Amino acid sequence: MITLYHCMSARSFRPLWMMEELGVPYELVMLPFPPRVLERTYLDVNPLGTIPLMIDGETRMTESSAICEYLCAVNAPTPLQIEPGEDGFGAYLNYLHFGEATLTFPQTLVLRYARFETEDRRQPVVANDYARWFLARLRTLEPVLREHAYLCAGRFTAADVSVGYALMLAQHLGLASRFTPAVAAYWESLQKRDSYQRALQAQEAAAIAQGVSTLPAPDSLLDSPDAPAYASIRSGRGE
Repeated sequence: MITLYHCMSARSFRPLWMMEELGVPYELVMLPFPPRVLERTYLDVNPLGTIPLMIDGETRMTESSAICEYLCAVNAPTPLQIEPGEDGFGAYLNYLHFGEATLTFPQTLVLRYARFETEDRRQPVVANDYARWFLARLRTLEPVLREHAYLCAGRFTAADVSVGYALMLAQHLGLASRFTPAVAAYWESLQKRDSYQRALQAQEAAAIAQGVSTLPAPDSLLDSPDAPAYASIRSGRGE
C-alpha cells in the first residue's frame, strides 16, 4: 500500500487528491508543519525534511507533480493522463509542471516573506511583488479556460490537479479575489469534484486521529510561537 506523508493542505495535497481520483488505497501519515522543525524524527525518514514523501514499495518520491505523473502511470490506463499519441500530450506535461514550477514557487515566497518570517524579517514589498508575479502567470490560463472546462484534451487530468493545488494555495493566501473570471469559475468547479472533497475530508480525519492540528499549512505559522524556529531554516523551500 502507498504511504503518503502529508501536512494539511500543503503541496502533498496534490498526490492525496490524485489517489482519491484514482481510487487507490493509501495510508496517510499526518505531520505538523513544518515537519523538519516540529517533527524532527521525520528527518530519519526523509532527510530533506520536506513534504510530500510518497513510499510505494521500493519507490520513494518527494516532488508532488512527479508523484501525480507516477500515480497515473502505474494505474494506467486512466483518463487522468494523456498518452503520447493523443492530441494535447505536450500541453498536459506542460501544465502538470506549470502548476508547481511557475504557479506554486512564487507563492512560497509570498508565504515566507509575508507570514513565516519573524516580524523583523518580513518583506511586504517582496511578498507583494511575488504575488503579482503569480497572478500575471495565472492570467495566461484565462484564454484557455474561457473556451474549455479543463486545461487539455477536453477532460480532467493530473494537470488540473497540479494547477488546482496552486489555486488552493492562492485561496489560503487571500489571492482568489484577484483571479480572472474564467480562472475563478474553473477553481469553483474543481472544488465541487467528489475526489477533492474526499481529499479534504481524509486529511482532516487523519489529522484528528493522529493528534495533528487541522489548521492548513499555509496558515499554520501565522503569528505562531513556532514561526521563529521555522524562520531559522533557510532552505528556500516553502515546505
